[in-house]
Amino acid sequence: MKAARYHVAHETRYEYHQPVGLSRQVVRLAPRVVPWQVCRAHALTIQPDAVILSVRSDAFGNPVTSFAIEADHAALRVRAESWIDVAARAFPDDAATPPWEKVRARLAYHGGARPLPADLDAARFLFESTRVRNKRELATWALASFPPGVPLLVGVRALMNRIHREFTFDPEATDVSTPVMEVFTRRRGVCQDFAHLMLSCLRSIGLAARYVSGYLLTRPPPGRPRLIGADASHAWVSVYCPDQGWVDTDPTNAIFPGKEHVTLGWGRDYDDVIPLRGVLLGGGDHEISIEVTVTPAADYEALFKQPLPELPPLDAPAR
Repeated sequence: MKAARYHVAHETRYEYHQPVGLSRQVVRLAPRVVPWQVCRAHALTIQPDAVILSVRSDAFGNPVTSFAIEADHAALRVRAESWIDVAARAFPDDAATPPWEKVRARLAYHGGARPLPADLDAARFLFESTRVRNKRELATWALASFPPGVPLLVGVRALMNRIHREFTFDPEATDVSTPVMEVFTRRRGVCQDFAHLMLSCLRSIGLAARYVSGYLLTRPPPGRPRLIGADASHAWVSVYCPDQGWVDTDPTNAIFPGKEHVTLGWGRDYDDVIPLRGVLLGGGDHEISIEVTVTPAADYEALFKQPLPELPPLDAPAR
């Protein structure tokens, strides 16, 4: 099946009330290359001019760019543009995956036993992190989806569907710092909250799961044009299934992601994949604005009023 091709533009602007004399920032806006996704082109534009300190991979393999601005400035603009090909994925059959208790036992620590490399890597995602909590209340709630002997992905899908069914998407209910237990109590939130909640549930019963950041193609209402800057970042969850690898699941939309999900990176929680973070000297208060546009290649010329750029062929290495 032919891959879908998207242009993704993600722009962040800061307006400072006082001049900033020094700014050092870390950017995580370059899409990952994974078996179902290839980044054909990626460009980062920074204003004012910055010194690139490093381009590397972090501890989770996510592409990271670090930069510094040492001249006084009253604003900062960081724009990432990427061309990405996303193919359909082959998911394991839910019923054919191992019982969830066997997965939990395999990932548990056993003194003197040498874990398989993939299991050892997955073990990093068993524990609490800054925004994910392992709680008895969450384990009890999650176990309703994981009766004894149920195949792992059967339980994962049931938990995903429960979160989608029992929680309300409400952008006004939470902010970036809302604790996961408050989300659990209030039953409201956004994709980041639902991802953290699902992670907390899975880790609370001994399963390895990681936070995935990216984008989801959205469609304008019938008869309305696609708008620049009308999209947003998205978040979902990836669960470790021994001998099958990692399986993505989107509790906000109750689906296993497909060709309309673009993967940026992953980590233990949102703090590991914040798109732009850093330190600065000066600045005082500030205003921030973020615009995200995910555009299918077929719509690019009409939306941006310019021809499609030439991209490397499918058999060329990604840039």
